[in-house]
Amino acid sequence: MLAGEALLIVEGQERPLEQWDFVHCPPETRHVLVGAGDGPCVILAASSRQFQKDGPWGFYGADETARRYKASSPEDTQDGEIAYARFPPSRPARYRDGLLPR
Repeated sequence: MLAGEALLIVEGQERPLEQWDFVHCPPETRHVLVGAGDGPCVILAASSRQFQKDGPWGFYGADETARRYKASSPEDTQDGEIAYARFPPSRPARYRDGLLPR
């Protein structure tokens, strides 16, 4: 956690995170991060495809705890189209002053 605050939901349990907290999730650990606090949060995430030799990569899990924060896929899937169907498509935008914390 580089800046701000977040809520980690891991295997259905809530854990608050603040700046400089570190989390390691072994392969196949169900987890989601939700922004928390008064401002934006900055998260550095890294992953390995070591255990996913041929893909598909990624997994979007349905989780009741995450659903309370609108951070859950509607169903277990590896299809991002299903997981993110409730959001409008992303579109390019110019940077606006004040968008990022100082």
